Amino acid sequence: MRYFERRMSKTKVSSKYQVVIPRGIRKSIGIRVGQEMEILAKGGLIILIPDRSILAMRGFARGIRTTGFREKKDRF
Repeated sequence: MRYFERRMSKTKVSSKYQVVIPRGIRKSIGIRVGQEMEILAKGGLIILIPDRSILAMRGFARGIRTTGFREKKDRF
């Protein structure tokens, strides 16, 4: 799965203000039935962020530099 992959599809808002996420988007992101989503509204955009379990997050920070940070006592 690649983050920041650009995909655009159209959908409609129902009379109950519900929106269907198109199949191609669901498959590419791996959204499952009953999965919870975080919703962020900013600058006229609505962003849906799928909640992931702790196990699914394992290894997401692999390769991030962990040395060279200042100690808490050195902060202003």
